[in-house]
Amino acid sequence: MDILSIAQITVAIIVIVLILIQERSSGMSGIFGGGGGDSFYQTRRGLEKIVFSATIIGMALFAILALLNILV
Repeated sequence: MDILSIAQITVAIIVIVLILIQERSSGMSGIFGGGGGDSFYQTRRGLEKIVFSATIIGMALFAILALLNILV
């Protein structure tokens, strides 16, 4: 197992943890765009904002590592 695979697995685990610790909006109806309303556009403050930003960065890093893993 090379360093890219290990990095990708590590980032995947971190992203999973970050997603799980985020506040849930409106259950299953939130998945399909119903119910909760503007949960994506609500104002985030403090730790919630940090976790949200870290999740976005982690997902982008995971996508980059996946592309690098395919190309190398």
